[in-house]
Amino acid sequence: MGLVTPVDPVGLSELGRVHFTGIGGAGMSGIARIMLARGVAVSGSDSARSDMLTGLAALGAQVHVGHAAANLGDADTIVVSTAIRESNPELAEARRRGLRVLHRAAALASIMLGKRGIAVAGTHGKTTSTSMLTTVLRECGADPSYVIGGILAGTGLGADEGSGDIFVAEADESDGSFLMLSPEAAIVTCVEADHLDNYPGLAEIEAAFAAFTRRIRPGGLLVACADDPGAAALAAAVRAAAPQAVASGALPIRVRSYGESADADYRVSGVTTRGMAVSLDVSGSADGPLGNDGLFNNGGVRVDIGVPGRHNALNAAAVFAVAAELGFPAGQIANGLAAYRGALRRLELKGEADGVRVLDSYAHHPTEVTADLRAARDIAEGGRVIVVFQPHLFSRTRIFATALGEALGLADEVLVLDVYAAREDPEPGVSGELVASRVPGGRARYLPDPTGVAGAVAATGKPGDLVLTMGAGDVTALGPLIVAALRARAGADG
Repeated sequence: MGLVTPVDPVGLSELGRVHFTGIGGAGMSGIARIMLARGVAVSGSDSARSDMLTGLAALGAQVHVGHAAANLGDADTIVVSTAIRESNPELAEARRRGLRVLHRAAALASIMLGKRGIAVAGTHGKTTSTSMLTTVLRECGADPSYVIGGILAGTGLGADEGSGDIFVAEADESDGSFLMLSPEAAIVTCVEADHLDNYPGLAEIEAAFAAFTRRIRPGGLLVACADDPGAAALAAAVRAAAPQAVASGALPIRVRSYGESADADYRVSGVTTRGMAVSLDVSGSADGPLGNDGLFNNGGVRVDIGVPGRHNALNAAAVFAVAAELGFPAGQIANGLAAYRGALRRLELKGEADGVRVLDSYAHHPTEVTADLRAARDIAEGGRVIVVFQPHLFSRTRIFATALGEALGLADEVLVLDVYAAREDPEPGVSGELVASRVPGGRARYLPDPTGVAGAVAATGKPGDLVLTMGAGDVTALGPLIVAALRARAGADG
């Protein structure tokens, strides 16, 4: 895969006709959608038909199913993601013709030109925080443009062109492409080891995030989690660099922190989980920059959000901090967070049958799995938690097998599928069994054939149980099948 090389953004007027290879992906389709809204001629291809392709065609894109050199037509620019290999016939043809080749993040930077960009970064929590921020700004009347690496439940879209001057974007650190963005404000939720197929180790990931903060415009804003050691260290480094910026005649970056830590500028307390919802108080620290500025009434603001998990309380605090720093009233921000209804695949309820609820989660890293399983315990309210987990990438499975097994140990029963390869080739000895064997207590079964999963869950699930399909691959397709199997069971019992 490898890290991409950052390039300066190119204005839309210079791109000509744009072709997207892999246009059906969440990030690619969103950029294409906004280009279409701005009058850019767009074509694209993907390996299979989907609602996303149908929607883009309805907006005026010329779409193709399957990849072929002829799909380029008279394109001037081709947009690709890191998942597209050099052997792809469309990319190979573009190289042969000498067309401009843009990475997805470079195309994102192009559509952000002229806007007040807010980039949401971090090894976990990006999609949810980006979705929450978009919802809050929409509820506050800012009507932002946005590109999210998922689907916002409130709009049914992963991207849209707004009439306001703010552009909210999820920033991807996995391949270093977030270094192509130059936002006015940025959120960093956490910094820890991940994407070790690209980065040699944590030190290199930390260096990439440090470089990302240097991309924030002079006088801009960094909001970082005080509870995460990596994000807190990043914020401290940016604060320490402020005198040097002033000495050189530049405006320093404004740094704000959030979290349950006592020294957080936006302090979180009173977190209460209630099934599929969570509440929290947000207040200014006594000695922080917000101490007595009148932003908070009676020392704090109560925030209620309709998504589960303590980790989402922190995501909400990050969004609260950014919106408050942009000047929006605390009450409006709280109302905006209350209006948030989640993003698809983020503990998304897929259905309930015969007393068993089925949720779907994108979690694929040990930290994410742990957070979602703790939330699942709250949702289950004493019922068992059954997980259907699909490891993502052979490299991640090899590196994190033990940690994934330990995280999955928070469930009562685990069914582990085979590895979703995505952009990687198989590795000898690396399979889902590697993870299943590391779940403590013998509570995991390795099921390489997904066709047996729905029946297996229906055979073991009891009323009051919660089933969670989990992973970044196609495991999401199993949720409706499990619900159907549970319904069939209920009918047979009746």
